[in-house]
Amino acid sequence: MSCLARHSQTLRARGYRMTPQRLAILEALHHDGHLSPAQVYQRVRQTGVTEATVYRTLEFLRANGIVFATYGCDGHLTYELGGYDHHHLVCRICGTQVQVKQEMLQDALNRIEQQTGYRMTDGHLTLVGLCPSCQGNSQAQA
Repeated sequence: MSCLARHSQTLRARGYRMTPQRLAILEALHHDGHLSPAQVYQRVRQTGVTEATVYRTLEFLRANGIVFATYGCDGHLTYELGGYDHHHLVCRICGTQVQVKQEMLQDALNRIEQQTGYRMTDGHLTLVGLCPSCQGNSQAQA
């Protein structure tokens, strides 16, 4: 089953429809990922979707676990399709992003749950640091 079909099923199971606007936005994220709301709008505006609809729909999809929202090292909000747990490492100098699989952080997440009493149901971490290429310049940037 494609991820778009899976997301459509998720919405229907929660009592929502897969509207043409939601589908257009999901398709944009499916093909390009990690997009700002303005970038999503640029990709879907030819379908008649307004900028306000993009913002409302992205928030609706985020609230329903269909997309993840994350902040890049520049502080700008971006969105990507959900569906598999992963996190990001972002270089604070060049902005390069690397995905980190959930399994790599699972022990730490389990310890957080044990120590706080929280039960994590979803989440998305963005850790900022220096990529290997920029580490040589770290003293100049510190």
